[in-house]
Amino acid sequence: MAHRRGAAGVVLLVLGGALASIALGWVLSRPGDPDVFAAAEPVVRDGALVDARTGDPWVPQGLSWSGFELACAQGWGYSGLDPLGEDAEAEQAALIASWGADTVRLPLNQDCWLGTRGAPVSDDFVERTPQGYRRAVGRFVEALHEEGLVVVLDLHTRKRIGSAAFGSMAMPDSESLAFWRSVAAQYADSPSVLFDAFHAPHSRVDARGRSVLELDWRCWSRGGCDVPVDDDRTPTRAGRATYEALGMDDLVDSIRRTGAEQPILLSGLDRANDLGSWLEWAPEDDQLVAAFHAYDTADCGPTCWEEVIAPLSDLVPVLTTELGAEDPTDGWVADYLAFAEEHDIGSLLWVWAERPGDPMALVSDLEGTPTAWGELARRWWTDGLPGAG
Repeated sequence: MAHRRGAAGVVLLVLGGALASIALGWVLSRPGDPDVFAAAEPVVRDGALVDARTGDPWVPQGLSWSGFELACAQGWGYSGLDPLGEDAEAEQAALIASWGADTVRLPLNQDCWLGTRGAPVSDDFVERTPQGYRRAVGRFVEALHEEGLVVVLDLHTRKRIGSAAFGSMAMPDSESLAFWRSVAAQYADSPSVLFDAFHAPHSRVDARGRSVLELDWRCWSRGGCDVPVDDDRTPTRAGRATYEALGMDDLVDSIRRTGAEQPILLSGLDRANDLGSWLEWAPEDDQLVAAFHAYDTADCGPTCWEEVIAPLSDLVPVLTTELGAEDPTDGWVADYLAFAEEHDIGSLLWVWAERPGDPMALVSDLEGTPTAWGELARRWWTDGLPGAG
């Protein structure tokens, strides 16, 4: 597959589009095995995502499943699946598919995958290794595929220095290349896996802690700027510790050198909420997806959707890799999904996780008991998204 720059070769995915007809995932029978559901095989063609098996448009709807980015760095498991028994992966995948989702995004921890910074963290009962972490991720990916679900693997976070806590990075670092070389090589032959290259680019500063906002998109694309260590929380004599960021060009090149040809999702600036110059600075590759985080607390609201996101979606497909609100049931998310449906933008809801008191938790436990937010999401996926029809 050739990789080239061009408007027709960039995809901006914001889940939620023309998916009203999809129930229990967009599942098609595998050739020769009509009793087994197969996940879509997304590719970018003519500025849109399509299922390579049929050539039909593919606009994902689904969720982010949280666990692999947290547990391994905090020392309580590889993920929340650990205490649920031998069939946990299959049971969890079946639950998600039964809600009507067709895509699951898995946030991953860079250090747990690579075995850097003392991660994954062992405890008195279990010795955890990077090999064990990779196997745990692989088992869940396989289980999700068996339920007809596409998987998005996301470089989300890393273990903090001297702490069991997790933390976001402002931009990729030199070890991010090793992460993607390993991940992409493992999944290069998995056409139902997509790569979310970097969770939420943000907070660029120089070595003295001074803002360098005028270089944002150049650094996003090409790297070379100084960004804060550990999400701005590690002090130094100069005010904060920094490292030299790598750009999206570096990550895309690292993935492609493994032979992996799947679409790559690239989040914009301002924690994936700013896509204003995305097309201008995107790397030269014909399988790119512009990724967007939509929250009611972020700057890009309804006016921005119409003035920035909609025109971009006319040129390239768009995927909202995170969609949520302080109160996801109050109508703001529904309004966004109606907008997304109108522009064939897909959406992944935040978040399938057991988090008491978090209004954005779709479930109250990993047995799949829905919260009020979860009930609404499940109804949308099975009965039709807002604005569909």
